[in-house]
Amino acid sequence: MFGTTSRGVNAYAKVGLETGVSSASPHKLIVMLYDGALAAIMTAITQMNAGNVQEKGKSISKAIRIIDDGLRASLDKEVGGEIARNLDALYDYMSRRLLEANLKNQPDILEEVRGLLADLRDTWNQIGGNPAPTNNTQPAAMASM
Repeated sequence: MFGTTSRGVNAYAKVGLETGVSSASPHKLIVMLYDGALAAIMTAITQMNAGNVQEKGKSISKAIRIIDDGLRASLDKEVGGEIARNLDALYDYMSRRLLEANLKNQPDILEEVRGLLADLRDTWNQIGGNPAPTNNTQPAAMASM
């Protein structure tokens, strides 16, 4: 019985997420990526502390995919210039640190990356209400989203 309820809840959550993604602004999509990466890292910390190697690895892999295939892929280095290039380097650093945390089983590295992502998310939220000086309504670093 619980398996059926759990599947129903998971399906409902998936529909909610898909609906949220399809109706989200580019700015909100970036926030959702940050939230997803942060949640994956928090799960990885919990699993690492519990000694669950398989789930820790899945969570870290998920965080890396969000950073590389979501956040880094959304950067427009031509339009975003130095800010986009710096973010790209920072995202690359985070992905490498997450891999290292997984290999060395070090939760302090996960905490380091979690802190960096949380700071970026907070900054992103602060600039969210401020339109860019041009007709573009988002920072140039993320203009391709």
